[in-house]
Amino acid sequence: MRLARSLGVVAALVVAAAGLAGCGAGGSATTADAQTRVFAADNGQITIPAKPQRVIATGYAVPALIEADAPLVGISAWARGVPMFTPEDLATYEKLDKVAGESAAETNYEAIAKARPDLIVIGVPTPVLGDVDVERLKAVAPVVAIGPKNPAEWRELTRKYADAAGALENYDAAKAAYEAKGAELKQKYQPVLPGLKLGHVGSYGQVAKGNFQREFDKSWGTSVINDIGGKYYGDVKVKGGGSRDVSEYPSIEELPAAFAEADAITYSVKPDGTVAPAVQYVLDSELWKNLPAVKAGKVFPIRYTEAATYPEAMRALDAIDQAFAPLLAK
Repeated sequence: MRLARSLGVVAALVVAAAGLAGCGAGGSATTADAQTRVFAADNGQITIPAKPQRVIATGYAVPALIEADAPLVGISAWARGVPMFTPEDLATYEKLDKVAGESAAETNYEAIAKARPDLIVIGVPTPVLGDVDVERLKAVAPVVAIGPKNPAEWRELTRKYADAAGALENYDAAKAAYEAKGAELKQKYQPVLPGLKLGHVGSYGQVAKGNFQREFDKSWGTSVINDIGGKYYGDVKVKGGGSRDVSEYPSIEELPAAFAEADAITYSVKPDGTVAPAVQYVLDSELWKNLPAVKAGKVFPIRYTEAATYPEAMRALDAIDQAFAPLLAK
C-alpha cells in the first residue's frame, strides 16, 4: 500500500499544487473547492488538501499516522513509541527522514522544506507550540496543530490526525478492533473488577523531590483499564489543568493516606516489564510494603501505559489481561 502511494506521488503533486494555489492565510470554507477543505485545528480553521500526498508529522501525530498508513515524507523523532510499534511500523519509523527531534524546539525547517510536504501536522500541546515557528512552516505547506490537553484524549486526537492526513480507513479499523477487545475483557473481568477500589502509581514521580505520582481515572496508566470496567477511587485535591486534573504528586510520606482504601493497586512499568526509578522508589519504601493491598498481594504491574493510539492500546489490553489474570484464579 505504501509503495503504491509512493509511485503516485508525482502525479498527485500536480493535483495538490492546483488546490493549494488558492490557499492563503485567509482561506475559509467559502474558498475551499473540491481539491481543498477547511480543517478545524488548535491554530484555527486551516485550508488543507482534500487528499494530502506528502505529509510531515511531529509529536503525538507520529505514531498515529505511521499506524494509519498515511503518506508520510518526514517525521520527528519519537523514541517513546519505538517499543510499542509492530515490526512493520518500526521499519517505517526508522526509514522515514527525521525532520525534528524529540522536542518541538528541535525542528529542522530546512529539512521540512526539502521534503516538499503538502501538509504539516504538529502534534504537540498548545503551550509547547510556542517553540515552533509556525509562520515559517506555513510558507512551506498548510500547518494543522493538534495537541493533547489531557492523557486520555489520545482517542479523539488520533482520529483528528488521521482525518487531516486522509487516512481514516485504517484508523477506523484499529478503533473497531480495540473496542471489540475491550468489550471482551470487560465481560471477562465483570465478576471482579468493578467492585474493586483501585489506586495507581505512575511513572512520572520525582525521586529527587521525594514525591510519587498518583493517577486517577482517565490518566496515562488508568484510562485503558477504565475501558474494561476498572475504577480508580478519589480525585485530585487541587486541579491544575491538563494532566494535573487526573494525577497528582504527593510526598512519599503521604503514601499510606493515598492508598489506605485501595483494594488493589496497579503501577506503571516499561514495555519490557522493567521498573522505572520513579516507581521503584515507591516499591522500595517501607510505607508501600505496609499498605493493605500490598500485604494482600493485590498489586499489578501494567505495561504500555504510554499507549497513545489504538494499536498501542491493543497491546496495553493484552498486558492488562495478563496482569489481572490472578483476579480470576480463585
